[in-house]
Amino acid sequence: MNGSTIVGLTAAACTTAAFIPQAVKVIGTRDTRSLSLPMYVIFTFGIFLWLIYGLLIRDYPIMVANVITLAFSSVILVSILRYRHGTGP
Repeated sequence: MNGSTIVGLTAAACTTAAFIPQAVKVIGTRDTRSLSLPMYVIFTFGIFLWLIYGLLIRDYPIMVANVITLAFSSVILVSILRYRHGTGP
């Protein structure tokens, strides 16, 4: 593993881990009132595109980071839709 891969993996770990507290809070409280639906739609789509890009260029740090981040952002996005629009418990 070369230096640039280590830097990429470290950056990926930091930016991906940043979503954990928000996802845990949303799951625990079901409160999404302060979250922006348009932001999460655009962000989640952007992460999906980064994942496709990583797959196309076969870049391990980009692929791993975006698979995990896509999972977290999708949980938050689905929670916003579910809890804010009355389809949740």
